[in-house]
Amino acid sequence: MKTSLMNLNKILDLKKWKSLQDSLALVTKLAIITVDYKGVPITHHSGVRPFCKAMRDDPNTAKLCEKCDARGGLEAVRKNAPYIYLCHWNVIDIAIPIIIDDKYVGAIMAGEVKLADGKEHDSLEQMLTVPSKGFEHINNKEEIQRLYDSIPTLSYSEINEAAQMLYSLCNYIVEEAMNKNLILEVYEKMDPVTTVDFSNGYSLDNIQHIQKELANTVTNAYVKTSLNDHFVCKNKTLQPAFDYIYKNKSEKISQQMMAGLCHITTSYFSRLFVKETGKNFSTFISLQKIEWSKQLLEKTDLSIAQISDELGFNEPGYYIKTFKKYENITPSVYRKYYQETL
Repeated sequence: MKTSLMNLNKILDLKKWKSLQDSLALVTKLAIITVDYKGVPITHHSGVRPFCKAMRDDPNTAKLCEKCDARGGLEAVRKNAPYIYLCHWNVIDIAIPIIIDDKYVGAIMAGEVKLADGKEHDSLEQMLTVPSKGFEHINNKEEIQRLYDSIPTLSYSEINEAAQMLYSLCNYIVEEAMNKNLILEVYEKMDPVTTVDFSNGYSLDNIQHIQKELANTVTNAYVKTSLNDHFVCKNKTLQPAFDYIYKNKSEKISQQMMAGLCHITTSYFSRLFVKETGKNFSTFISLQKIEWSKQLLEKTDLSIAQISDELGFNEPGYYIKTFKKYENITPSVYRKYYQETL
């Protein structure tokens, strides 16, 4: 992954994330802000409490807030889970870590609430302790106290449930964003002349379509083109199906789908297919995919799981079982024997 993509503003579409962040703050009743690995905010503060806003607007106390955010985020990374703690003002905060390629790049900070249950309060860690003289410079202490008293209260279960929801959502969004960026990198390497703009956001269908095209490209790059790699039908009615099968090696292809492509019923397609190949549809497809997989085993360092995925098997276990059925050995043993003969 490119170094530039390790920055949060390269991973998240911040404009869309900020809008979602505002909605999440309303639903969870928590204030939310996204920070980098240093604890420095990269978004506005959704649902910020007036007390916390006053503290963050003051350059002196803002540094304490950022330090608290940074430490909370690092503790969340250490635990690899949402971390609920007390800030230096005894206000509940939550750090939801954002980890990319095992690197901590930032966190979603939520909270700014008080805890209703005093027993739970005592069990939480205070992230930063500041001597009382550290707050001597604060003006209008009565107003600050009033703002502090206005901070809403939630139960620990409500806070914990919101934390888990935010953690799951964050993981999903980052994974999808990384997926998009990885596809863009691979696409650019394959065709550096063509520029694809993903900045406006692509739907999941768009991404999956590109993934499918990339998978076919990778497979076709290593699977040798030969006379056996293109089936010329005696019965021309079936030719569209065979053209599709050989062009889309990475797909899970159904007989019903191929029948539709040939504009005939599934039962009629099945009879014609057996007459054409001497095999039923599922056996023919399995044999072809095993032959293609043998070339990937010979020519690439792709793992068994990756080859299984590249050729559209349901799971690696099914691929291994199918390979052994037709070759009497496992894919790993086949690769080992092939390498020993070189």
